[in-house]
Amino acid sequence: MLLILITVAAVILGSLLPLRRALLGFLAAVALLFLVQAAIHTAMGFEGTSLSETMLLFNNSWGAYLGYNVQITFRAFALPLLALATPLIFRMGRAP
Repeated sequence: MLLILITVAAVILGSLLPLRRALLGFLAAVALLFLVQAAIHTAMGFEGTSLSETMLLFNNSWGAYLGYNVQITFRAFALPLLALATPLIFRMGRAP
């Protein structure tokens, strides 16, 4: 469900980004979507467990837990990235 919501947000952002700031806007949108998805993964806990149980699994290491979630987000971010780029590239191709 999270992947679908982030993908829909990516399509909307790709459709609304101003073309005069295409590269910087694209990079900002990618960073924003990635951070939102990583934050949601982090807040949900490991496999749906509570945050205190999750910290026990990661030996109370926030760095390891955040690194794990960034890695999971990185692997799942291909579809939202494609969904963000497609409308933006289509709009740039039509611009005079």
